[in-house]
Amino acid sequence: MQLRYAYRLDPTPGQRVALARAFGCARVVFNDGLRARRDAHAAGLPYICDGELSKRVITEAKKTPERVWLCEVSAVVLQQALADLNAAYRNFFASLGGKRKGPKVAAPCFRSRKDNRQAIRFSKNARFAITPGGKLRLPKIGDVAVRWSRSLPAEPSSVTVVKDAAGRYFASFVVQVGEQFLPPVEDEAGIDLGLSHFAVLSDGRKIDSPRFLRRAEKKLKRLQRALASKQPGSNNRDKARLAVARQHAKVTDARREFHHQLSTKLIRENQAIYVEDLAVKGLARTRLAKSVHDAGWSSFLGMLEYKARLYGRSVHRIDRWFPSSKLCSDRGTARQSMPLDVREWACPCGAVHDRDANAAKNILAAGRAERLNASHISGRDGASRPGGGQVRPPHQVAQPVEAGSHRGAA
Repeated sequence: MQLRYAYRLDPTPGQRVALARAFGCARVVFNDGLRARRDAHAAGLPYICDGELSKRVITEAKKTPERVWLCEVSAVVLQQALADLNAAYRNFFASLGGKRKGPKVAAPCFRSRKDNRQAIRFSKNARFAITPGGKLRLPKIGDVAVRWSRSLPAEPSSVTVVKDAAGRYFASFVVQVGEQFLPPVEDEAGIDLGLSHFAVLSDGRKIDSPRFLRRAEKKLKRLQRALASKQPGSNNRDKARLAVARQHAKVTDARREFHHQLSTKLIRENQAIYVEDLAVKGLARTRLAKSVHDAGWSSFLGMLEYKARLYGRSVHRIDRWFPSSKLCSDRGTARQSMPLDVREWACPCGAVHDRDANAAKNILAAGRAERLNASHISGRDGASRPGGGQVRPPHQVAQPVEAGSHRGAA
């Protein structure tokens, strides 16, 4: 499988200028190609093929006085920018034709020099290299210093140089990695994700939610007020914007590190992990939106799935409408309703359940049953998901005490 390894770069002032030039040229080629295809569509002309478009916006454009400065950057950078445009159009057409699963994909849009993320990509044809001194040699840019946090497991097939909103530079290498099977273990875990606790395991363990964004809100508010008071277009406003972006980057990095550590720990300890197929986009439209985004459930589940595939483990998602919170994990009896403010409840059989711990136990039992019955299919990422289930349950009256959920939801 292919993995990305990202490292921080420390370019010199001259190299920053060269990178800015490369970002700008790649953006211009992308926009020129998009404009050519839009003009052809508006004029009723046939779709411009990839080869013809490359000839127009790169080869012939370099010969004109308006685009002669495209020769100052590596040709591979321009070709990869055009490849991104072609891929965007293919995804758009596949989405229109119903061949692409998931939400509908919009048509490609123009790139701006004010975008939060600027990126260029070098393939093997660009002949980028890692020098004996540990620097990254990029054509027409030079040898850029790299902060090597760990060594690459294999020779990279491509490298993407990224500049984020906080002004930091990164090199993202694509590396082909073989599966690294861990010794098999007997333990399995069901996980109930939440907000008061980030995760509750079927063995009773509770992982507190760090709430990185909530903890940084006080400083972010102060920085945002300072940004709002600066005059648009001034250097002080640029400095204030950079300060806000750096604070957001700290929150993102801390959340990602937490997800990595927890997902690695769970994969090492368990042979199989069962989780709910959460409707994160729907939850993010409720009054709990900020807390849902702060938790980052989708990112965490994505890490679990690719690490399970890498290390020979398995991750299974059960039906999102499975009433895990309302079922008694001892007898299987179900309650009619379970408002969110009920954190502990007693079953008629005499058992007293913690809401989240009981849900994790039910998720584990349901996941094992689905796995034995082979009622799920495998996704492209190697994770098993329920097949054929509907996106939402039949229409029912929502409870006033719940944030946009249905009466039958767990």
